[in-house]
Amino acid sequence: MLAPQRQAAILDRVRASGGVRVADLVSEFGVSDMTIRRDLEMLADRGLVLKVHGGATALHPGATDEPGFAAKTDLHTAEKAAIAQKAAELVRPGTAIALSAGTTTARLAHRLVDVPGLTVVTNSIPVADVFYRNGRTDQTVVLTGGVRTPSDALVGPIAVDAIRSLHLDMLFLGVHGMSERAGFTTPNLMEADTDRALVEASERLVVIADSSKWGTIGISSIASLQDADVLVTDGGLSAAAREALGDVVGDLVIAQ
Repeated sequence: MLAPQRQAAILDRVRASGGVRVADLVSEFGVSDMTIRRDLEMLADRGLVLKVHGGATALHPGATDEPGFAAKTDLHTAEKAAIAQKAAELVRPGTAIALSAGTTTARLAHRLVDVPGLTVVTNSIPVADVFYRNGRTDQTVVLTGGVRTPSDALVGPIAVDAIRSLHLDMLFLGVHGMSERAGFTTPNLMEADTDRALVEASERLVVIADSSKWGTIGISSIASLQDADVLVTDGGLSAAAREALGDVVGDLVIAQ
């Protein structure tokens, strides 16, 4: 395959899934790491993709663009790790919590596998897998059914019906975007319904979102900023955003 053909194929994958990883492209096209990185640089120079650590993402995402789980995993990794560590401090043994889908909630799951007596409700396949692989016998994990999204969430009427019968102490909600106008949002309409059901089933709402989410707006709102009892984000949040959020969320926690 010639370089222009390969680059066109890479661009198609970015537009279809929202992002790509260098390692996956190396395996798929059978070329070197250096070759793929050069392809991504050329696409970025032409303004067609945004080059990030470990891969590339779509440029100027729209309200319905939904990057896949793998594409988002390598984005803002240090920030997500700090957020997960801070959020884990809110969890007490023996409580019933929910974790929505997302790469930040998946990182939080790794922090919670050693908390005794937890009941965890999730619509995230990767989150459930973290607890399954740990195999702790004093934890109960409930994975909702539903239709699978590109971000590996299970959504739709089956998930909503399962969640509505539950009463949970706390929800850790990952979001696609957050803004003063739209609140916390997602690019997937059915995922919004499922996340709203999780919010309604939980006594306390903890949103975990890195600072890049500020100003991003998905097509559907999950909750208003005022609905968040706690928002855990990172130090990259601008002073203006901190002021705006600090005025409305219950507790703004900055994970350094």
